[in-house]
Amino acid sequence: MEQNPSLGKPSWFSYFVLVVASLIAVFPVFWIFSTSLKPAEEVLSPNLTIFPKTVTFANYEQVLQGGMFWQWMFNSVMIALLTTVIGIILAATTAYAVSRFEFWGKKGVLFAFLVAQMFPGAILIVPLYNIMKDLGLLNTFTGLIIAYSTLSLPFCVWMLKGFFDAIPISLEEAAMIDGMSAFGTFIKIIVPLSLPGLAVTGFFSFITAWNEFMFALTFMTGESNYTLPVGLRTYVFEFNTAWHLMAAGAIIVTIPVLVVFLVAQRFLISGLTAGGVKG
Repeated sequence: MEQNPSLGKPSWFSYFVLVVASLIAVFPVFWIFSTSLKPAEEVLSPNLTIFPKTVTFANYEQVLQGGMFWQWMFNSVMIALLTTVIGIILAATTAYAVSRFEFWGKKGVLFAFLVAQMFPGAILIVPLYNIMKDLGLLNTFTGLIIAYSTLSLPFCVWMLKGFFDAIPISLEEAAMIDGMSAFGTFIKIIVPLSLPGLAVTGFFSFITAWNEFMFALTFMTGESNYTLPVGLRTYVFEFNTAWHLMAAGAIIVTIPVLVVFLVAQRFLISGLTAGGVKG
């Protein structure tokens, strides 16, 4: 792709701003990684150092051998995957409906999704807690999956609607003339053409469920039902915090997200680019 001449060549100041912004974003991650390699005595020492004086992997070993760590890992993986699948199904069918069909209240539905996206998720904790309590879904994976799907659905619907709007309706009409049903055109034509958008919404749903803390802390009361972010809170004791163990746990928690990103990288980049143009 040729550069737009009107934009001109990037100046040294632009590169400087990019470098500074990158350092600001990367440094906290590097600090956590460095802390995870330090022994407890060095972490608690008043003389802070950026690089560890003594490199040790004992922190990772202690975290991985913790009594409930693998249970928390299983809980997080299961909840994140189910949230991703449910989020994609609900968002795709809803976005297709508002993109292709005219019905009473269509604008109201889209406006409701937009308004829901404007408020922070913390506002939903109390009403969702009361709903889960009345339904008997507290301290259950089902309740948490429903809550996470609620959080991710508005963004996913708007994202996919932009993709569906850009697909010519003539493709579906031609398929229907050949005898294909409306559901068949959705599965065999719309879904394959929207794979980048589905990848973005799936990744967003996965990240929402994987990183979320407040809902899991509020809804899950049994330690065996904790997710990884809530489980890391157990390293915060009454009078001190095991920062070396929490840092090691935080690094481990990021690994599945990096794996998912690397696997779906091609679809994610094209999906975000196309979504930004079409949306």
